[in-house]
Amino acid sequence: MLNLQNQGYQCFLPWLRCEKLRRGAVTVVQEPLFPRYLFVRLDAGVSGQSWAPIRSTIGVTRLVTFGNAPARIDDQLVKALRGSSQAPIQQTQRLFEPGDRLQISAGAFAGLEAIYQMPDGDSRVMVLIELLSKPTRLSLSPAQLRKPD
Repeated sequence: MLNLQNQGYQCFLPWLRCEKLRRGAVTVVQEPLFPRYLFVRLDAGVSGQSWAPIRSTIGVTRLVTFGNAPARIDDQLVKALRGSSQAPIQQTQRLFEPGDRLQISAGAFAGLEAIYQMPDGDSRVMVLIELLSKPTRLSLSPAQLRKPD
């Protein structure tokens, strides 16, 4: 993005806050909403900047095109993406949502299916498992859970 900005192009990369499992703990990170894609403003007029130099810029693999012309995105869509990406309190995409069916992958209950309930403190989560034909709450580390394939 910096290489394009240094050439005078206006660029935008929308970000998303999401939870990821890092070293056994759930952490909030920011990731690109569209990995490996970047929005670049080009003036379609005769006096506008050429898009040809973009193709030879370091870090650019290729342009999204329709035929020989770069794909166009409506300004309103980019404006909406920019607004949601820069909101003061951006919604965080959760690693697990209440009701998600998960698989316990480690520990004494490995192999059992669990239903995610809620966070349980800073480093644990609450799930429901069926034990002796009865739903039972269990507090586990998020590292012990995975979404089924």
